[in-house]
Order: sequence, then structure tokens, then C-alpha cells
Amino acid sequence: MNSAESAALHLACRERGWTAADDGESADLVLINTCSVRITAEQRAFGRIALYASIKKKRLAGGRQLTLVIAGCMAERMGKALKKQFPAVDYVMGTAARSQFSLILEAVEKNTVEIALDETPQFSFSSSHLEEGQFRSFVPIMHGCNNFCSYCIVPYVRGREISRDPRQIAAEIRLAGERGVKEITLLGQNVNSYHWEEGGALHFAGLLRIAAKEAAQSGVRRLRFLSANPKDFSPETIQVMAENPMFCRHVHLCVQHGSNRILAAMNRGYTREHYLSLAGEIRSAMPEISLSTDILVGFPGETEEDLEETLALMEEVQFLYAYMYHFNPREGTTAYNLPGRISEEIKRERLSRVIHLQKKHTAMLLKRRIGAREMILIEGISRKNADELVTRTERDEMVVVPGPSSRIGSFAELILSGLQGNTFRAKELL
Repeated sequence: MNSAESAALHLACRERGWTAADDGESADLVLINTCSVRITAEQRAFGRIALYASIKKKRLAGGRQLTLVIAGCMAERMGKALKKQFPAVDYVMGTAARSQFSLILEAVEKNTVEIALDETPQFSFSSSHLEEGQFRSFVPIMHGCNNFCSYCIVPYVRGREISRDPRQIAAEIRLAGERGVKEITLLGQNVNSYHWEEGGALHFAGLLRIAAKEAAQSGVRRLRFLSANPKDFSPETIQVMAENPMFCRHVHLCVQHGSNRILAAMNRGYTREHYLSLAGEIRSAMPEISLSTDILVGFPGETEEDLEETLALMEEVQFLYAYMYHFNPREGTTAYNLPGRISEEIKRERLSRVIHLQKKHTAMLLKRRIGAREMILIEGISRKNADELVTRTERDEMVVVPGPSSRIGSFAELILSGLQGNTFRAKELL
């Protein structure tokens, strides 16, 4: 989502005649688009802000201006406190204030004094999130979250759920196709809770049908979506995906935990049994599909038995990959004040066991795929070997194949011939 929003902000600059600077030392304006989902993300942002504050100080000493703008979730969470902590920051632009970015650009262009942004802005979607020259694109379809999972800060920094006008979504998909985009990922904090009332109720499954039609007509060949909540994953969504091969055979389905007791304490809105049933329904409709997930261990009150239930769920589902992390209390969330905090040592030990099991499953699932034929989208040049190209299958498996950079952005049919770590080696079928 941050990538999509950053692309929209970049586009806003280009439309006013701005160009990207080679580096921060030569820029007239630096915008840092932040994330607050993890504490580590905020720590990285603090480091980046301090860096550009130092650059700005040197620039001012030499008689040159530098406008520093902090945007995104951390800007929303901290507000004026961020500017107080870093006086070098000129503007703090929260998630709902992006529509005012043009006012900041205008002020910088006219070299006027700092303008005051509306402190209670209404969120609005950008018209396009397309990065120039890219063949893959993100298209946000909704914003915010109503779930209030007890450990999560997202609803507080993103606000309540707002669904985007389906006509705007269709228009952006058409534009992307016209610009040569081959793959689109539909985005939302809780993407499958999409709901639009004007002109009759339209839910996520119906939007997927619209997206697939627009994509096919405009030349886009693949569709994905992130991130889906199990409690909102409908049978109709499964049916739409199964009936239309345009949808990639991969779903990121966040489980977070395998214990009903912990899931309830997390306020996830579903049970272990519901999740396992849903995973089974998805695989029954699309046997070739891969599943990935998020797993959070060390939640307050978690017992050894709770962890064993998570490991057992992993054994049953067998995810292709997982984002695994241990609980870090976020001030302002319900879980911050829960009793039964787990020690750092125990959290790390439990996380290591989850990681070990997931590595086992990933290796096993990938090994089974050797020899398979895949139509892949070539994404870029390998960082390890300039003579090789990085690609990705529909199942979200990474593949490396020999070839020239001129093939980037095109499709190729490959046979997965071997494995190096978690990356396939492949040969092209001529």
C-alpha cells in the first residue's frame, strides 16, 4: 500500500513539472512516506528523518533550501509531536491529508512561508498509482480497517474502512493496461471487505468480476489481491477466482495464530476450525493454488499448548511461506495493557520453532514442483548475476532463468529445473 501511495505522490509531483533528484543532497524537496505497522518500521523512519534533517542543516548553512515532508501512518499517529521531535520537518502529512500534497508543492514552488494543512481532512483516493514504465501495478480498492484486532495499530492510523468507487477502479485498470501493465494487484488493509452501495450493493466478488473484465479488455493478463481476512472470504470470491484463470493461483490468507483462545483475545473474528475449513474450500476449488500467511507468536497469555496448536495448524495447511514475528506491544492498542506478557527469551524461542517448521514446509513444497511447466512474468535482472533474470510464478514462487534484460516485462514458458535455496532455477521452453 505504501508503494502504491508513494507512486501516486510521485505522479502528483510529475504533473506539476517536478523531476526526481539524483540524491537527497541535490533535492529541493524530500518526502518520507512512513509505516507504523511494526515498531521496526518506525525506527527506520526515525533514522531516515534524522539523516535528512542533517542534510537540511548543511544545505541551509550554504544558503540553499530543502523542504522535508513526512507522510503516511507514522505522520498520522504522531502528528505535531513528530515536528516537535524533529524541528527540521516542514510538513507532517497524515494518511488522510495526501489530497493536500499539491498545496505543499505550490508553496515550495512559490517559495512562500509554510502553509497550515487542514487538521481534519477527508480521505480521498488518488486517480492513479501507476509508476512510469512499470509492467506491474498496484490498484488500491479500499482504505482503512474496522476490525480492531487487539494488537494492531492500523485502524488508528488508517481510520475506518472506505471503499473506492468501482468506476474509478475500472478506469485505473484500463489506464494501466493501455500503458503496458501485465499484472495488477488489488490492495486494501482488509481488501475483501470491499463494499459499494451506489447503484446497488457491490461486494468484493462482484468487484473481482469487474476487474477481470476490464483487465482482459485492456491487455492486463494477471490479477492478484492483498490482503485478505479469513472472516470476510466468501464462497462467491472462491467461485470467481476458480472460474477465471486471470486470477493468480496464490492467496495470502493471514491466520495469525492456531489457538481459538488466542484468536479470540486477538479479536480476529474467526476460529481455527473456520480457517481450516476455508483453506480446504479454496484448495478444493483450485487444487493448484498456494497459500501463504502471517503468524504472530508470544501474544500475552500464550501458553505452550497454544503454540502447539499453531504448529499443528501449520502442519495441516502447509503454507508456501509465512511472515512470522513475535508480539511487540503497540501503545494505544487493546493488547498493550493485557496481562500475561511473555518474556523476550520465550518469544524468541517460540518464534524460532515456528520459523523452523515453516522452512521445512517451504523446502518440501518447492521440491515437489521441480519439473513443472510454468508461464511466468519476467520481472528484472538478478542481483547476483547480471546474465540472469528474476521471474515469479502464479503461485508466488521466485524463479531465476538465463536471458537478456530486453525480456523484462514479457511472459515466457519455463520448466522448473532445480532449486537454489528457495529460488527455482529454470529453463525456457522454446
